[in-house]
Amino acid sequence: IYLAALLGNGLIIIAIACDHHLHTPMYFFLFNLCLLDLGSISTTVPKAMANSLWDTRIISYQGCAAQGFLFVFFISAEFSLLTVMAYDRYVAICKPLHYGTLLSSRACVHMAAAAWGSVLPYAVLHTANTFSLPLCQGNGLDQFFCEIPQILKLSCSGSYLREAGLLVISVFFAFGCFVFIVVSYAQIFRAVLRFPSEQGRHKAFSTCLPHLAVVSLFVSTSFFAYLKPPSISSPYLDMLVTVLYSLVPPAVNPLIYSMRSKELKDVL
Repeated sequence: IYLAALLGNGLIIIAIACDHHLHTPMYFFLFNLCLLDLGSISTTVPKAMANSLWDTRIISYQGCAAQGFLFVFFISAEFSLLTVMAYDRYVAICKPLHYGTLLSSRACVHMAAAAWGSVLPYAVLHTANTFSLPLCQGNGLDQFFCEIPQILKLSCSGSYLREAGLLVISVFFAFGCFVFIVVSYAQIFRAVLRFPSEQGRHKAFSTCLPHLAVVSLFVSTSFFAYLKPPSISSPYLDMLVTVLYSLVPPAVNPLIYSMRSKELKDVL
């Protein structure tokens, strides 16, 4: 899975960077998405691979904190960027005459920078708060990386109140992005169904449906991982859900986007 993610995302990054035909807003945001995918999967998998090869299960406290921070940062930034990509598709299909104005080079850079930078304070606060909790139930995690929900399971029961504020912020942030994406796609599908030509409708759906599939998988599994009640938690279920939201999207995103893009396939 890791090699597939490295190869797929690396090829798309090189293709977009080297071919001027792909220097458009859609591919600029895809370039950023590939960088975030590489960052998120490289935060977790290499350490797990090394532990497996060396037959150990140890990670230092500082290493665990760094892993938690980077993972929260990359996952949150990816959620923000998927929201920006939904806006890009909305403008391209619903306001094509204003596309060059609303998504100029400067506007695209600002939106990508906002997607990366806006989640940095959140990642710092979330990590600092989580790793300042006293651990009352040992220091063994039933996971292949330092996932924050697993760390919270080890904390003293009375310490959960300290997470309540950040949890509310997380839910509002995620819900706001999700609502924006849903509303954008509702407008997109409404506009597409009015297209007179079947070929035009097919082209519009072919560019939007892959993005919607990626968002649906990413949002549903990450929501379930972080908000599921403890009563339905089990080591096997936790592992499966974590793999689905942390490993599968970075590996399949390049395949989904490259298969549906003739321009990208030609360049590759």
